[in-house]
Amino acid sequence: MVPPTGAFLRFAGQLADAARPITGKYFRRKLVVAHKADASPVTVADRETERCLRHLIHERYPDHAIIGEEEGSSGQSSWQWIIDPIDGTKSFLSGFPVYCTLVALFHDERPIVSLLDMPRLDERFTAAHDRPSRMNGATLRTRRTREPDEALCYSTDPTMFTKVQKKRLAPLCARLALHRYGGDGYLYAMLAAGWIDLVVEAAMKPYDYLPLILIVERAGGVISDWEGEPLTLKSSGEILAAATPELHEAALDLLGAQNARFS
Repeated sequence: MVPPTGAFLRFAGQLADAARPITGKYFRRKLVVAHKADASPVTVADRETERCLRHLIHERYPDHAIIGEEEGSSGQSSWQWIIDPIDGTKSFLSGFPVYCTLVALFHDERPIVSLLDMPRLDERFTAAHDRPSRMNGATLRTRRTREPDEALCYSTDPTMFTKVQKKRLAPLCARLALHRYGGDGYLYAMLAAGWIDLVVEAAMKPYDYLPLILIVERAGGVISDWEGEPLTLKSSGEILAAATPELHEAALDLLGAQNARFS
């Protein structure tokens, strides 16, 4: 049985509080940029922030495992903290204030707590398996949009899609009321808050999408891969989030999903 989530949520907030001054110290400063094996950029800000968060988790929950963007996995446990110190490093490097810190706690491969912190906007989104999605304490609810023709859709970057994925996307994009780019993890918070209706992305890593699950779901939305399957550590990185089950099903239809049994 999973214990009440209050203590975990408070600790996730402490992690976000610790990350803010570190990322803030480097924001809009000239930084040396390195590139990882997948060609994604990384800076001292990413690495310093993750080291700090790992240290705090290890101090508080020494028996828990940690999965982070910069230092990979450490420890073996049914409890797993997933952290992305700076989601949206390209935005961070560009001086755009839409980067975020992502934190999640999983137990037996199920999400227990999620947090998305926007340091420059002073917005913090939280959710738990037994609590609703909130922004700075205010309860969130997705919009009730059911048809793609009425949907406002976002993706972070057009280059995240392969030619095959773009072909699958085409029927959906042709139906949308609006499709725009940019936003990183903040897009899922915008969906939970009722500002947009769909997020469609690809090439995502577990630390990019696992912390977003509860924020979307506990606001009334649906999130899965492009086949309608629940998201796990082993998911393909193709992500579809929708404001309502009806919109999610319609989007899966247009994407040509083979399974479409998530809703």
